[in-house]
Amino acid sequence: MVVCGDDALAHRLAAELRGVYGERVTLVVPSAERTARPPVVGRARASTLLDRVSAAMTRATGNGNGNSTTSSQTQTQAQAQTSSSPLPADGASGRGVRPSEEPRPARVVEAAVLTEAVLADAGVEHAAALALVHDDDETNIRAALMARRLNPRLRLVLRLYNRRLGQHIEALLDQASALAMAGTGESADAPAPGLVDASTTVLSDADTAAPALAATAVAGTSKVVQTDGLMLRAVERQPPGPGEVADPGLCTLALLSATTNDPAGADGSESSGEHGPRLLPDEASVAAATGRGTIVLENVSYSGPPQPARRGVLPGGLSIGLPLGRLFSRRLRWSFAGLVACVVALAVASMLVTGAHPLHATYLTLLDLFAINDPALDDPLGRQILQLLSGLVGLLLLPVLLAAVLEGLGTFRSGSGLRKPPRGLSGHVVLLGVGKIGTRVLARLRELHIPVVCVEADPEARGLALARRLRVPVVLGDVTQEGVLEAAKIHRAHALLALTSADTTNLEAALYARSVRPDLRVVLRLYDDDFATAVYRTLRATHPHALTRSRSVSHLAAPAFAGAMMGRQILGAIPVERRVLLFAALDVAGHPQLEGRTVAEAFRAGAWRVLALDTAVPADRRLVRDLPPAYVLGPGDRVVIAATRRGLAELLGRRRSPGRDGAPDH
Repeated sequence: MVVCGDDALAHRLAAELRGVYGERVTLVVPSAERTARPPVVGRARASTLLDRVSAAMTRATGNGNGNSTTSSQTQTQAQAQTSSSPLPADGASGRGVRPSEEPRPARVVEAAVLTEAVLADAGVEHAAALALVHDDDETNIRAALMARRLNPRLRLVLRLYNRRLGQHIEALLDQASALAMAGTGESADAPAPGLVDASTTVLSDADTAAPALAATAVAGTSKVVQTDGLMLRAVERQPPGPGEVADPGLCTLALLSATTNDPAGADGSESSGEHGPRLLPDEASVAAATGRGTIVLENVSYSGPPQPARRGVLPGGLSIGLPLGRLFSRRLRWSFAGLVACVVALAVASMLVTGAHPLHATYLTLLDLFAINDPALDDPLGRQILQLLSGLVGLLLLPVLLAAVLEGLGTFRSGSGLRKPPRGLSGHVVLLGVGKIGTRVLARLRELHIPVVCVEADPEARGLALARRLRVPVVLGDVTQEGVLEAAKIHRAHALLALTSADTTNLEAALYARSVRPDLRVVLRLYDDDFATAVYRTLRATHPHALTRSRSVSHLAAPAFAGAMMGRQILGAIPVERRVLLFAALDVAGHPQLEGRTVAEAFRAGAWRVLALDTAVPADRRLVRDLPPAYVLGPGDRVVIAATRRGLAELLGRRRSPGRDGAPDH
């Protein structure tokens, strides 16, 4: 396996392939002088800020309840644990996944630019799969084209943010592989032994991580995995109270950690021991685990196609057929109503005074209103008075018409601009940063109909176009400046999602938000694993009653990329505290752990579980989710499973050799 990348995803993917699947990996990274490192000054500033705030809050807590010494000792122990056994921000296995802490790849190639010579030196010509996970789409596409020329039978996995471009590139590279193999007399559908296929898979780390990040920020929101029309919905449930019976749903996917309420403990880490989270437990374990929260599967189904675009919608998201209530203000509408009433009254009075036909009387009134009628010099006094009154109403009409024009233009202008947070907004999610990750999370939150307020310092950020189209309120400004979070109504918010690429910005925003509202739900994206551990434990110690979560995008995305390199398309991943549960669709044929066994016999606690049977018939695709335990899985069946990382590796026939690592399965 060859992995080419320039950020944390490349290292995590290499560790995943080597540590979980036992593959030989060659890692191609930029040369040392081009490797971007987090700024030391910024990290020191953030650490100092964290120490000051946590110390102040610890002293305040100690003065209030007399437990200052205990809290200080707890925090000191947590910091000591951080320095001795660093925990990653994602914590998939409770250990750091940086290259220095995982088994190093068999070979590391440093290159400033990816060329054919570099790819050949990395062994692409004889490799089984190649993953191109650079942050730049153009770099990945160029390298994929070169790799396809070097090895038409190579399985390609690309990281692309542009979805539409990814579909075209995937079809192009698959066609190139088919033509090249046809010229040699081989078939892409029947590759040589050792190769599953020569397909091209385009993935996005942002798309993979966005559902998990969105679900983490919203209490009670289901965790959803949705791809290719398949929807799996899971929900986290608190332990039932005395005399209550928890709803098991379709099945129990995981038991949450028993140390959730321990401020000094790490969420779902190895330090939790036997009280840590358990993935895919059996019924006996679920029954014996009293007082633990659970993650249960609520629904497995096929979702319908997306709703068509609404008619009469401009590119900016503004409807052409706007109602008057949105186009004009209430005061202006009342002004129009008053003028219409005056015109009707004048027309009726003219009809009574002159005895003219109602239509003729209305016509004369409008002529007088617009001052284009002849003066009524020889007409009766009543007609002259009506003409003067009509002229006065006409004068009043001019400013109303001008106000209508200005308000109409202002409405269309604001429709293509950014909205401000409305007054009285509460219970919303404050999304800090609308870059690559933030944009996908924003789209996911809006799909769940969750109110969002975005905060962005860059007026040219890529997510602002989506926010404008979805009519999401946006606050432009540096979150570290005073008044920015207040403008986002942080004091009435439900959660804060800090997803910028700067650790210091995310931490400073989280600390300030907690000072405004101590019980605020906070989700942080931090790059450095050691620093993320210190932040996580300190925030839990100082705010034991508030939910704090640290998530790593590279960790959430790595299993999907690794599965694609192994020749299987992983449907998605759901984080279980600091571990990951994977969902995949597999053909039963060729898997002795499934073929010929009943659904009950195919279940292996802590490894995998069959959730549903996929008919996979394009004309009438449906899902059988209520499989009886006695149903025998045949070679023609296709199943949807939930699996741990090592459980899926075993199903794929790539189980790690025993004795290499005594770590338990996660």
